[in-house]
Amino acid sequence: MASSLLYTTSSLAFTERVPLRLRSPAANSRPSLHLTRRRLTVRATETDAKEVKPTAPEKAPAESGGSSFNQLLGIKGAAQEADIWKIRLQLTKPVTWPPLIWGVVCGAAASGNFHWNVEDVAKSIICMIMSGPCLTGYTQTINDWYDRDIDAINEPYRPIPSGAISENEVIVQIWVLLLGGLGLGALLDVWAGHKFPIVFYLALGGSLLSYIYSAPPLKLKQNGWIGNFALGASYISLPWWAGQALFGTLTPDIIVLTLLYSIAGLGIAIINDFKSIEGDRAMGLQSLPVAFGIDAAKWICVGAIDITQISVAGYLLGTGKPFYALALLGLIIPQVVFQFQYFLKDPIKYDVKYQASAQPFLVLGLLVTALASSH
Repeated sequence: MASSLLYTTSSLAFTERVPLRLRSPAANSRPSLHLTRRRLTVRATETDAKEVKPTAPEKAPAESGGSSFNQLLGIKGAAQEADIWKIRLQLTKPVTWPPLIWGVVCGAAASGNFHWNVEDVAKSIICMIMSGPCLTGYTQTINDWYDRDIDAINEPYRPIPSGAISENEVIVQIWVLLLGGLGLGALLDVWAGHKFPIVFYLALGGSLLSYIYSAPPLKLKQNGWIGNFALGASYISLPWWAGQALFGTLTPDIIVLTLLYSIAGLGIAIINDFKSIEGDRAMGLQSLPVAFGIDAAKWICVGAIDITQISVAGYLLGTGKPFYALALLGLIIPQVVFQFQYFLKDPIKYDVKYQASAQPFLVLGLLVTALASSH
């Protein structure tokens, strides 16, 4: 649920683009394109008049040799697709759902009240759908909407800048996913018998966080530190809180612990910034690779991930849970190995390979911490 998210009543204004020349810096050998397009501006408040808004091509070629599998997951290297439902799925980036789904599992485990019966399993599945496909899908779609000018530079083959999906279709998708997620949150509160609709308000708060992360005038992602921590908290803290509140009580110590764990999420969020350096710099976004350079940013990234987990292991040891602390330390070791093997060598080339190799150990560490918290 970010990671995942309030899409406030927005004013819609159509503006006509004039023809212009656009050359993608990512492919200097391509001829410039003479294109026009209509633009739909979505505003929750007054849009910053000083915001730079370069235009995107109406149509752009897909990546050479793009993968249909990558297209369905919503990651780079995707093939160009004409099927509107596959395009809609691509916008939600299913590859980003598992951490949110896993966060719900961790919250349920930390509550100490989850039981392997039909009702509890059904509740958890609904909570996972709320956190993953609905609210994370909303987050990713709205982020692509507000990043369409950056994507026109970095990834012009993506659905929105390439014109594979219309602007009205994107707006409809944003609303359907948002309202669907909020509706499921309200349903879960009724189902759990909550006097205070805590799951609904967590979904609402996460929705708002996602909106201000991507949209002007706040656009938290313009600041590498604030934006990445907000993203990390959305991916780690919010689904955990939802899972724990659904089956038990959300306590202050868990809130603090998960927020601290979100510093590791900040490091994970930085990984995604390396592929967007060119566009971020052109748009004036101060991502950490832009602000500090690639070499410094990659060490900040791995430092945030490793130091956070080591600190949590120390906390578990200090609270009399040495076996959980040792298990967490054991899960940190392969992450460090993959950092040196892939990420620190070339964070742009090996970003996907590093995440696929190392992040399973990080999310297992989250579960170890959740199980320790339940005792």
